[in-house]
Amino acid sequence: MKTQLITRGGYEKLKQELDYLWREERPEVTKKVTWAASLGDRSENADYQYNKKRLREIDRRVRYLTKCLEQLRIVDYSPQQDGKVFFGAWVEVENDEGVIKRFRIVGYDEIFGQKDYISIDSPMARALLKKEVGDAVTVTTPVGEAVWYINEIDYPKA
Repeated sequence: MKTQLITRGGYEKLKQELDYLWREERPEVTKKVTWAASLGDRSENADYQYNKKRLREIDRRVRYLTKCLEQLRIVDYSPQQDGKVFFGAWVEVENDEGVIKRFRIVGYDEIFGQKDYISIDSPMARALLKKEVGDAVTVTTPVGEAVWYINEIDYPKA
């Protein structure tokens, strides 16, 4: 089960997506479906078929976003978080081979389309929570255990 947390920025992005789908894209696709349906035989009408399918996709996403936005809890930065890893932190870690990774710990709904975001529910994020700079963290993954050292913790101040 996914944790129902989100950053303020992530929440705003989801709200904007919902607003765009509902107020701009859906009315446009609905017009296209109506126009294509008025042409007659719908079984061989590619415009009708495609736009009807797109309308279902939009409606599915709108339902998901509406439900999501009701359930999600926004977590804002707090000065008490400084020095430790919590939700919303940018973390830089390094392993024994010198591989350095930098990512932000965010909610599940924020990771899509972002290469440097990881979910709060991921093994790495779970292992890092409440740790400080210099701490060694053992991360249990499906491939085995890996040790990472925390180099830096930073929080966006906005």
